[in-house]
Amino acid sequence: MKKLLFVALLAIASITAYAQPRAIGANLGGNVGFSYQHGFGESNMLDIDVHSSLLSGVFGYWGVGAHVTYDWIDPFGATFPWDKKGEWHWYMGVGGAGGLYSFAPTYWYAGVAGHIGFEYDFWFPLQLSLDWRPSIGVNNYYANWFNVGGLYEGITLGVRYKF
Repeated sequence: MKKLLFVALLAIASITAYAQPRAIGANLGGNVGFSYQHGFGESNMLDIDVHSSLLSGVFGYWGVGAHVTYDWIDPFGATFPWDKKGEWHWYMGVGGAGGLYSFAPTYWYAGVAGHIGFEYDFWFPLQLSLDWRPSIGVNNYYANWFNVGGLYEGITLGVRYKF
């Protein structure tokens, strides 16, 4: 009986995960990042971004970090008026951020992240976006001080394959 219940739950979870829109790609800007989006219906998504510094090795600086945000798509019912092929959307969300960076010894940061941006979904499975992910939190570089920005505070261009 337990095996049957487990198989039924696994089948329902697989169907639910498959039915949701997803996108995978890269964010390019001050950092280069791997991006994954998982939609929950048409108005919400989970955005996961793992990124590394473009300045790796330059001036003794390197870094790797991640942002995970829960985003609302076209919040407040505001949409872009568009009657051509494709669709424009904007989104905003909140989540967490963390990572490691170095100027000689290794430092860490952790905190709360925001996310705001807009995207164009082509009529074929390609998505382009401009994002900004500000963060605020603590790090061990400034001993118990709050850090605004963290490793990843610039505007990035996202290029994703939608499936």
